[in-house]
Amino acid sequence: MNPEIALDDVAYIRNLIRERSAMVLEVEKTYFMQSRLEPFSKQEGFGSLAGLVSHLRQTSYGPLHERVIEAMTINETSFFRDPAPFQALKDRLLPEVIQANWNLRRLHIWCGASSSGQEPYSILLTILHHFPELRSWHIRLIATDISLAMVKRAKEGRYGPYEVKRGLSPLMLNTYFSRQGMEWQIRENVRNIIEFREMNLAGSWVGLPTMDLVFMRNVMMYFDMETRKAILHRIRGILAPHGYLVLGVTETTLAVDDHFERVGVNGTSVYRVNKK
Repeated sequence: MNPEIALDDVAYIRNLIRERSAMVLEVEKTYFMQSRLEPFSKQEGFGSLAGLVSHLRQTSYGPLHERVIEAMTINETSFFRDPAPFQALKDRLLPEVIQANWNLRRLHIWCGASSSGQEPYSILLTILHHFPELRSWHIRLIATDISLAMVKRAKEGRYGPYEVKRGLSPLMLNTYFSRQGMEWQIRENVRNIIEFREMNLAGSWVGLPTMDLVFMRNVMMYFDMETRKAILHRIRGILAPHGYLVLGVTETTLAVDDHFERVGVNGTSVYRVNKK
């Protein structure tokens, strides 16, 4: 550990993140805290991380505290990250949902940890590219993230050359993106389909309709057991009877919420509410 960072400063940041976002930062991840917050401290005009923490301690919770939490948010993502869930989406999940909603001709999907937008856009591109019959349907795709900065970036849908090379085929890139200098931007008619919102999963879930599909990937691992149980309980309350929950490859509902059952699809696992 950097000797300049006192243990009580580490504890303060860990408690701040836990209280405001329900995310648990393990003590072993102190190096990660340093890598995120030391540059942030200098950017905000503090000489050190210790100076930043000293200021936070002396002031009421406000925008600076929120920016610290945003700086600590895990934002690693890419287009079609872990291909198996998207293959399952194309081969089974969407066909089943289409059949269940054929008379209603509507589709509701929630991406609960959207980061900089690649995941919800990957879901939408799967729909547009492989299910042209849904173009006449009412598609409501809601994407939420705790970081306002990430929500703003996702709305812009603008990505660098390295980002578009990670997971996107040349066909999808040329069909759904426009070149903007050295960057690529999702076409406006595609961007406008997704509703991006700032949202804390441990807070209020206002305005979420009954969902056909919920993608909650690679975020549950950062919560403690009680928070995971609470989130899964709330997901059950908004998931349609025919709906599916998609978690990250290292995440599961097993031993967390017995009301879900695991369904194997093409080598990956998805979850639905147990009807028994």
